[in-house]
Amino acid sequence: MFTLSAFADEISPDPREQVAVLKASRVRFIEFRSIHKTNVLSLTDDQIKEFKALIDGEGIALSAIGSPIGKVAVDAPFEPHLDKFKRAIELCGVLGTRGIRVFSYYPPGNDPNFDPANWPAHRAEVIRRMGAKAEIAARNSVVLFHENEHRIYGDSPDRVADILGTVNSPALRAAYDAANYTYGNFDPVEGWEKTKAYTSHFHIKDWKRGGHAAGHDYGVIAGTGDGNVAHSVRGAIAMGYKGFAVMEPHLRGGGPTGGVTGPDLFPYATDAFRAILRECGGVEG
Repeated sequence: MFTLSAFADEISPDPREQVAVLKASRVRFIEFRSIHKTNVLSLTDDQIKEFKALIDGEGIALSAIGSPIGKVAVDAPFEPHLDKFKRAIELCGVLGTRGIRVFSYYPPGNDPNFDPANWPAHRAEVIRRMGAKAEIAARNSVVLFHENEHRIYGDSPDRVADILGTVNSPALRAAYDAANYTYGNFDPVEGWEKTKAYTSHFHIKDWKRGGHAAGHDYGVIAGTGDGNVAHSVRGAIAMGYKGFAVMEPHLRGGGPTGGVTGPDLFPYATDAFRAILRECGGVEG
């Protein structure tokens, strides 16, 4: 069973517009990444309280906190980043969610010319950091959802499976993103097959292979790209999946800090995923 959620900042920076479009689209959950163009971990306590009052009043809840934790260089000081992570843990309690989206670190110095063949030299530090966060999450009854983002250690199917299999914690699971595998020139079907045993969360966007090289940094409607979204949905249904499908369409653009879809296109993206879900024999929760 798939329960729909959304990175609502793709709709608008304005939380009231986010909520209005979600309700019109029959989506009752938010993956909370930002409001007012400010990341959730940088919001003040008063802004958090105001947002919580808004969603409570509108019958909206969170699927997870869409944090940027892990989107720093693997050789950057760990303690300051761990403090940000602890803020995300704290906000889980304030906002009433048990999930945090995380990443597995950029190359040393965030070098744009880093050769992925050199990742083995940094594997131990990635695993150490991911394991430390998983231990903290477990103590706080929180689950971390690792997203297979471009350029991080866990951008490939093999390295995602390596992280999750080595840390081996129920507090660290995979957020499967077919478009990210496609964008990174990996096979999304292979990505699903190698990581499905760890997958407890879905991000829904699709991508045309080669679009990045052509200067097209935006997603396409689910089912119209090369992400083969239906393959993973069908596989998850067969496994008895019960969790979130988080809309993150990127239809007008996307980058390291988020994406843009707009209030006009978001309903089309949501309808397209619902059509895939029905065709695969799935049930929406």
